[in-house]
Amino acid sequence: MAQETVRPLAYDASSIQVLEGLSAVRKRPGMYIGSTDARGLHHLVNEVVDNSIDEVLAGACDQIDVTLHADGSCSVRDNGRGIPVEEHPKYHRPALEIVMTVLHAGSKFDRTAYKVTGGLHGVGVHVVNALSEWLEVRVRRNGHEYFQRYERGAPVAPLITVGPADTTGTETRFMPDSTVFETLVFDKETVARRLKELSFLNAGVRITLRDERDTTSEIFHHAGGIAEFVEDINLAVTPLFKPPITLHAKRDTTDIELALQYNDGYNETTLAFVNNINTVDGGTHVVGLRAALTRTLNDYARQRGFLKGDKEGLTGEDVREGLTAVLSIKVLEPQFEGQTKARLGNSEVKGQVESAVHDKLAEFLEEHPSVGQILIAKALQASQAREAARKARELTRRKGLLEGGGLPGKLADCHSRDPAECELFIVEGDSAGGTAKQGRDREFQAILPLRGKILNVEKARLDQMLQNEQIRALITAIGIGIGDEMDVSRLRYHKIILMTDADVDGSHIRTLLLTLFYRKMPVLITEGHVYIAQAPLYRLQKASRLAYAYSDEERDKVLTEYGGMKGVTIQRYKGLGEMNADQLAETTMRPGARTLLRVTVDDAGRANALFQILMGEEVEPRRAYIQEHAVEVTNLDI
Repeated sequence: MAQETVRPLAYDASSIQVLEGLSAVRKRPGMYIGSTDARGLHHLVNEVVDNSIDEVLAGACDQIDVTLHADGSCSVRDNGRGIPVEEHPKYHRPALEIVMTVLHAGSKFDRTAYKVTGGLHGVGVHVVNALSEWLEVRVRRNGHEYFQRYERGAPVAPLITVGPADTTGTETRFMPDSTVFETLVFDKETVARRLKELSFLNAGVRITLRDERDTTSEIFHHAGGIAEFVEDINLAVTPLFKPPITLHAKRDTTDIELALQYNDGYNETTLAFVNNINTVDGGTHVVGLRAALTRTLNDYARQRGFLKGDKEGLTGEDVREGLTAVLSIKVLEPQFEGQTKARLGNSEVKGQVESAVHDKLAEFLEEHPSVGQILIAKALQASQAREAARKARELTRRKGLLEGGGLPGKLADCHSRDPAECELFIVEGDSAGGTAKQGRDREFQAILPLRGKILNVEKARLDQMLQNEQIRALITAIGIGIGDEMDVSRLRYHKIILMTDADVDGSHIRTLLLTLFYRKMPVLITEGHVYIAQAPLYRLQKASRLAYAYSDEERDKVLTEYGGMKGVTIQRYKGLGEMNADQLAETTMRPGARTLLRVTVDDAGRANALFQILMGEEVEPRRAYIQEHAVEVTNLDI
């Protein structure tokens, strides 16, 4: 797709506005970066990179270099305009120092220097400085290179000129503060995923990632933009046509870019971005996209005679089966819901996206009737499956298995009817189910044992799913329904806990369950309701001393504390059914003593690709994945 030429706006010291001082960041870092764990640590990298990406959006930068240094610091260098260093006309300090030390100071609060920005809108780079043990910034601008160093947010010396420069740009290097963060180790894969994503979203920019710790480097450059993004997502599936459809339009001041491609699978993957920010919970732009797809394909189907007379039209679920789409919009004044910017709230954007996508997609289908026929055939097949699924629902309702007709017979429900305090343990088999039922707290803990492995929904349509007794039991017990009928307000348990054996079968069952939730009830994961129970692998006893170990390393540590193997009885748990009820309750089920891992999705594109690889039809990508990651396996139970 041709890229629009952008003329950089004026960018000097007068562009910098100051709203308030930098005082609370170190006291409450979680308010600014979400957490002080690995996620918060990597947020620092993203914020500095986002400043460089803002220069890309302004048409002033096409090269970004990110380096993970051997000493644990990180640097980001770009060839943009360089942060202004002149004296601020109002505050009589170098503009760079204002930018780096004063919260809510920046050039992004009006439109004199930037039309569109991402990041934290003037908060990000200050927060990085405040939460770093030290930060050094070099600016190439006006034929000179300037330098200033900060420690925990404060400058340690005035801004100095270090020499001449024949290029422009900014280089920021920072060392995260060990008194703030729980971990200081940057994960190369986490950084690389975001940089790769940004290279797709900003066609033409070249981003280099260097890791001095293992002397590796990687370049991310995708001239094809989001069309290449869609192709990358679809590597493990079979597309119904090539290349992806690409649409680009402007409505008022909103720039709208869309790439989409259908595959022979049954799931939808839509990644949506606003000013390069991944809005994982969607928003008005996604609502507009879905409305446009439904309207356009229905119009096309009726015009071409695929839908006749008063026959029921295609639904949103029908037209999105097998869809992979990347929607990227640029908005002057985005209104995000919540601190995490997970959902766009601008009401006007819905109509803008719907209008643009409808017009452009209708035009494309008129010019490419063979692709239009493929899309309608796919949607009509989905419509037929939906009708079969409706009949399956009606059948199960008549049998008293769904919605008000009674709960699954295997379910041992809890007494409480307050979903906020209720927990549902999904366990593997009747043996573990019996132990869990004896060990639970009946007041708020429910147990649902599954018999064998559930259907792999990655390779099944809705009607096939609803014929599966185990899946029907799960849907009924959880209560929210699936697909477009899903209603999270009907959720019966705010904690859904997967408690399977620590062996190959248990891992497979857990993956099947996660596939079901991610594909058919994603709100359970995005709103943090799904957990994985951590059962111990070993029970160690020496005289009156008793300990449980959750890994081989913990086992060895306990043996060291016990003074060796002599006199120690070690029990290796192969399954939950081998524990007695008290042991299971004490180690795995009882709040306060147990360890639960909450299931989250930090990277929707990567999660989608992983489910396609592990659970999809294509064998070769799965084989390649296993071969690549086999060296990472530490415990293999065969």
